[in-house]
Amino acid sequence: MTHKVWLEVAVNGPWSRRHQPNIPISEDEIVSEAIACAEAGAAIVHLHAYDPVTGRQRDDYEIYAPIIERIRSSVDVVCYPTIPFAGSVDSPSPLRPSQRYAAVEALVKAGLIEWVGVDPGSTNLTHYAAIAAARSGFVYANPEDHIRYGLDLAQRRGRTPSYAIYEPGFLRLGAALHRACPGTPVPIYRLMFSQGMAFGFPPQDWALDAYLRLLAMEAPGAPWMVAGLGVEIEPLVDAAVKRGGHVRVGLEDAPLGSAFDNRTLVDRARRLIEDAGGTLASAADMRAALKVA
Repeated sequence: MTHKVWLEVAVNGPWSRRHQPNIPISEDEIVSEAIACAEAGAAIVHLHAYDPVTGRQRDDYEIYAPIIERIRSSVDVVCYPTIPFAGSVDSPSPLRPSQRYAAVEALVKAGLIEWVGVDPGSTNLTHYAAIAAARSGFVYANPEDHIRYGLDLAQRRGRTPSYAIYEPGFLRLGAALHRACPGTPVPIYRLMFSQGMAFGFPPQDWALDAYLRLLAMEAPGAPWMVAGLGVEIEPLVDAAVKRGGHVRVGLEDAPLGSAFDNRTLVDRARRLIEDAGGTLASAADMRAALKVA
């Protein structure tokens, strides 16, 4: 039986155009690229919203809602946003869980999103170039009460948790907390790899196999996909498809300064998926599979 592969595109991320020149920032740009990627085969769109005046990331319902409404009125895809960092230059005081999830909760209540992003762990995120230049990275902090808040929201509203697994410990903690929150839909485990940043595993077959052995122990049968930050994920696509997994691409994940646009990355991923014997799933296919899970 042909494996139906879920293809996700992460269209921008927090980088700004100084670091990733081709990302869409304005509402019109994000909507246009999301629709183009959906028409090319992506069934999932992940996005960050930007303030139209400052050009900085801004996680407000009022910015996200019209973007997602316009995308969904044109194409059938699953859209889901990010959550802000617990503390950053824009929020120097640590945010409470309710503050981090405020926009997501409002989008859920409005019926605009089907997935809730939950990152079940904390880690240091540092580019190798920054290390060489003696510049510090930052701690990506997700305290346990924040993780539980996201899972509780997913449980109450019947939304799928989308886990970002930066380190093996994220997988173990995420699976344990999911087991402790009965009735929560099965999470999607997004296995994060990197070449440009010093976290987790590099994008190699042995690393994927290590993650899959751990996943089989902690959350057998859970859906998973390969993704990352500062990474060329294409070399892992063949192995992921042949092992029953799914794929995420896009300018959030690509090495900084990428010459490609999101549509090109989706087109390239589609060809690799088909070469590996997979076929692209529609959003309806994906929803049906998650319902079974």
